[in-house]
Amino acid sequence: MEWSIQEIARVSGTTSRTLRHYDDIGLLPPTRIGSNGYRYYDEHALTRLQRILLLRELGLGLPAIAEVVDGHQANADALTNHLRWLRQEKERLDRQIRSVETTILKMEGGEQLMAEEMFDGFDHTQYREEVEERWGKEAYAAGDRWYRSLSAEQKNRFRQDQLDIQRDYAAALEAGKPADGDEVQAITQRHFDWISVGWRGTHPNAQQFVGLGEMYVADDRFGANYGGIEGARFVRDAMAAYAERKL
Repeated sequence: MEWSIQEIARVSGTTSRTLRHYDDIGLLPPTRIGSNGYRYYDEHALTRLQRILLLRELGLGLPAIAEVVDGHQANADALTNHLRWLRQEKERLDRQIRSVETTILKMEGGEQLMAEEMFDGFDHTQYREEVEERWGKEAYAAGDRWYRSLSAEQKNRFRQDQLDIQRDYAAALEAGKPADGDEVQAITQRHFDWISVGWRGTHPNAQQFVGLGEMYVADDRFGANYGGIEGARFVRDAMAAYAERKL
C-alpha cells in the first residue's frame, strides 16, 4: 500500500511541511513521486517515520536521528543517557502530581497545608554541586536565597520562561536556522536575560556565558534540556555568537 503525503501527515499528527523538510535533508525520502509531483509513502517509509517521531519525542536532534534510523550504533549511549534523564523527570513529575493531589485533598478537608508537601518535586537544588564547584558556595547560597524569596507565581513564571526558550531553540534547530542568525540570536537574547534574572540581576560576562554553553554540551543533564547533544551544541554556538557580538 501507499499513502499520500497529506494522508501520512494526518495519521501521524505531523504536517506536510515537516515531511517535505525531512525529505529535503534526506531523513525520510518518499517511496516515489507521482507524475503529479505528489509524494507517496509505503509501509517501510511509515515504519521509518514512526521511529523518527519516537526519537523526536525523546529529544534527539535530526542529525542524531538520521544516524540512529540508518542503523549506526554510536548513538546508543546518547539514547541511554536521555532515557536516564526521562526516568528522573518522570520521578520528579510523579512527585509533583502527588504534591498537588495532597494539596487538593487537604484543602477540601479543611486541613493545614504544609509547605514541604506542597512543593515536593519542585526541585531547584539539583545542580548545587556544579554551581558550587564552578562559582563557589556563596554563589549557590545567594541564588538559593533569591529563589526561595519568590512567590509561587514568580517561580512558575521563571520556569515557564525557561521552557519557552528551550522550545524555541528546538524549533529553530529543526527549521534549519543558523545559530548566529538574527532569529536565533533573538532567542539567545531572551536566554541571556533569563540567566541574568536567575543571577539576581547580574549579567554574565562573555567568558561566563560561553562557559555555560560549553557546560550544556559537556553534561548530559544540562544537554537534555535542549534535546540532547545536537540541541546543546546548537545552543552553545548561539551563545558563543551572542557573546562575541554583544559581550
